[in-house]
Amino acid sequence: MSAAGDRLQDTARRAALALPDVSHGYPFTPGLDVYKVAGKVFLIVTDDPDEQIITVKCEPEHARAQVRGYATITAGRYLDKRHWISLRAGPGITERLVTDAVEDSYDLAVERLPRRDRPTAR
Repeated sequence: MSAAGDRLQDTARRAALALPDVSHGYPFTPGLDVYKVAGKVFLIVTDDPDEQIITVKCEPEHARAQVRGYATITAGRYLDKRHWISLRAGPGITERLVTDAVEDSYDLAVERLPRRDRPTAR
């Protein structure tokens, strides 16, 4: 079952908040709910009801495959187009796909942290 825009955003938020040491806030603008681990952004949820998207970090090769495979996945909005993708509700965008994208993005952010700053459990 495809995730509607608000469900896509709610799923992404729940997935992010279930991960260790996650913080979130609105550091850029009131319309962008930003999720971080140890100060590193891994998820942006756009609060605009007309633009219900999430943006996650992604390996470039995987990002290109996702963009080719789904009509509603595009190069990252707001960030580096090679390392970020944006997802919007549409065919094939399931809650599992959204959760996996958020968890993968979190893992990429954690991998780039110094060992001393990494969360202890996942």
